Amino acid sequence: MSINFVSLISALFIGGAAGYLGSLMATKKMSLAGDVLSHVALPGIGFALLLGLNISLGALASLIIGVLIIWLLGMKTSLSSELLTGVVFVISLAIGFIVVPDHELLEALFGDIASVNYADMAMVILISIIVFLVARSIYPKMMLAYISEDMALAEGVKINKNNLIYLLIVAVVIAFGVKIAGSLLTSALIILPAAAAKNISGSMKQYSFLAALLGVAGAGGGVALAGVIGISAGPVVAILSAIMFGFTLALGKIMR
Repeated sequence: MSINFVSLISALFIGGAAGYLGSLMATKKMSLAGDVLSHVALPGIGFALLLGLNISLGALASLIIGVLIIWLLGMKTSLSSELLTGVVFVISLAIGFIVVPDHELLEALFGDIASVNYADMAMVILISIIVFLVARSIYPKMMLAYISEDMALAEGVKINKNNLIYLLIVAVVIAFGVKIAGSLLTSALIILPAAAAKNISGSMKQYSFLAALLGVAGAGGGVALAGVIGISAGPVVAILSAIMFGFTLALGKIMR
């Protein structure tokens, strides 16, 4: 599998946006979002493959539906976001395996970065910039809500609205990350850089910056290495990101 310039640039941008977004996962009730929501994309990917459409757009449609269901049920019931996300995850996974064509299953699960074209790259760059700006705007509010919901409400922070925005931008990043890592491993783009950055960060500002930087390194390095080896990029991105997590974990203990 050859990796071209378009694929690499796309990976760098989506990796940076995903890493920065992942640093927001410190907020309560959001820890499972990145992991579980990546599987919610599977039905959309399946229908897109059947209809000959862009799988990122199919994934995005599926994810938005899933996010809205989770958010609305969270507003109307006493069930936790984690429980509702798990319910949507199981249903989506079942539907996804039914509708995804057998010969396309590996692509849906692990991605196909070589299929990215110039239009995809332009969309990824635009989406990554928008996600970064939106995440940056809600970052202080979500951190305040994480520290104290009562304090956040007193300051006029609309917690439910910010949670919805967060889930939607997670959905967008996952939708455009499926070509890199597939629905099975896209969560690695969000979770692992943030977890790695947490090990060596001394402040929230440093944490978010390092998470974005490690996201760029994990996605870009993984895609480049996969091209050299000649295998799917998704597993390589996940393994490289996991190695960075292990390295920063050891480094963090030394620093302390």
